[in-house]
Amino acid sequence: MEAKPSYKLSAPAESFRPTVIGRNYAISCGHYLAALAAARILDRGGNAVDAGVAAAMALAVLQPDIVSFAGVAPTLVYNAADRKVTSLAGLGYWPAATSVDRLIEEGGEAIPEGLLRTVMPAAPATHIEALRRFGTISFAEAAAPAAELAAQGFGMYRMLANSLAADAASYARWPSSAQVFLPGGRTPGVGELFRQEDLGRTIAGMIAASEKAGSREAGLRAAEDYFYRGPVAQAIHDYHAANRGFVTRDDLAGFSVPVEGTHTVRYGEYEIHAGGAWCQGILLLQTLASLRSARLSGLQHNSPAYLHLITEALDLAFADREAYLGDPKFVHVPVEGLLDDAYAQSQYARIDAGRAFGRMPDPGRPAGSEGLELAHMKRWIKGTASGHPVARDTIYCAVMDKDGNVYSGTLSDNTHHTPLIPGTGLAVSSRGSQSRLQPGHPSEVKPLKRPRLTPAPALVTRGGLPYMALGTPGGDVQMQAMLQVFLNVVEFGMPMQRAIEASRVWSANFPNSFAPHDYVPGRLCVEEGVDATPEREVSRVLAGLGHKVDAWARFPAAGGAVCAVMRDPRTGLYHAGADPRRECYALAW
Repeated sequence: MEAKPSYKLSAPAESFRPTVIGRNYAISCGHYLAALAAARILDRGGNAVDAGVAAAMALAVLQPDIVSFAGVAPTLVYNAADRKVTSLAGLGYWPAATSVDRLIEEGGEAIPEGLLRTVMPAAPATHIEALRRFGTISFAEAAAPAAELAAQGFGMYRMLANSLAADAASYARWPSSAQVFLPGGRTPGVGELFRQEDLGRTIAGMIAASEKAGSREAGLRAAEDYFYRGPVAQAIHDYHAANRGFVTRDDLAGFSVPVEGTHTVRYGEYEIHAGGAWCQGILLLQTLASLRSARLSGLQHNSPAYLHLITEALDLAFADREAYLGDPKFVHVPVEGLLDDAYAQSQYARIDAGRAFGRMPDPGRPAGSEGLELAHMKRWIKGTASGHPVARDTIYCAVMDKDGNVYSGTLSDNTHHTPLIPGTGLAVSSRGSQSRLQPGHPSEVKPLKRPRLTPAPALVTRGGLPYMALGTPGGDVQMQAMLQVFLNVVEFGMPMQRAIEASRVWSANFPNSFAPHDYVPGRLCVEEGVDATPEREVSRVLAGLGHKVDAWARFPAAGGAVCAVMRDPRTGLYHAGADPRRECYALAW
């Protein structure tokens, strides 16, 4: 017998959660306690950047398996005062003493796990620079939620508990890591109080240094000095010296965060902003630029034709990523050519509506790539056997405030592939895992060079005014999930929460960004729900087009966990949605 509702519904529910809407602000980030931390800052008069930085530091405490307080933090800020979008390039570089020969000796063809994959910790400097340029509150106020959550603890939740249990053997390799993540010789269970007391003391030390300094500006400098030139830097230096690592105190003292403009493309009436070519954000821009030649709104949402089209456009951009993207301070990246309108049209023309590429397509040849050697691409002709692992790393935070300021930040770096520095509670950025040991690759390891980064927030304006900020965890899935959510809103008119919850697909038809860089030609992952009704048979049609279809469950999340905020240009109200595939939460007021 069919169950009937106990009250009359005017329309079926569009999503498991509502799109939250407020008059004054909107927040969406990867954990509910971080969202509340941001809300407290806003309610006390702080702006979006103050709130975003507070949430970002809290997220590094709340999700310590896949986000490090001393990790990466690429950040975009829309400043309402001058209507400009700024990129804070929150990614560290390889130490000056990095030995490629040693990396090859210990890792073979890929960067080895452990201490040797350490690059400069960019997150603390990024957060402080964001506060300095765009914030209004002190470091102590911004860091207080993170310090409290670390020292006093929080309730262990299922995703973190499962992650720690799955990586227990990895944490056991290092006594400093086992002490925190395997207390009493076991991983904490769901609902238990989880503390990170060493990390709490580190953050408290930064706060104390800032409060002794007097002025707000002096306090920001003092907190930064405590980390990069004081006790934290000394502890990192000493541990590397004792364990044959590469990082020195001089490396840390010389680090600063580049503050840059963004790369931008237009898509209809929207301007999509991303960070520099040191990260993969340009991939999202390229894909949208090529899809301008399509008529997506004329296709059925998640129909085989639609999914095939966006997948092929993504694969073309991924091929260009492998060919060209790297640290622009060390390699020539033909950014202007990659984002050129004519090039985007020529890339779109390569898509066959009746046949998938079946392997990573050849990269395009944009203006500015003339003479660039692409011999490294030949390595991937046959692919590899093991396939892409699910990338859990990374978390995201977005905030909009009543004045139109926007914070969009993607935080990352795990704790199970590198040791905690004893006494600090810090796993210093292991993002060297995304560099390559292959000569000629644009992300080839060199001292002082940055790896090519997967975390890449996005920020969207409309007529120069803030419209949307979005991001997600998921490694190579990030730009793919963000693309689909953005298109769900602007092409299919979905409310934000429904746009986020809708089933997704993602390609793996390219080398994985993480060591050992596996690649399965033609692989297309299809999340449950895409084949929601038997008559659609979307997966069967996609397989008939030549995609190597791989079915994935929606939970636990493999296809990203998107968070997004948006200002409705019609009403001026703020909308927010958060992905139920993880512990993400959205708030508005």
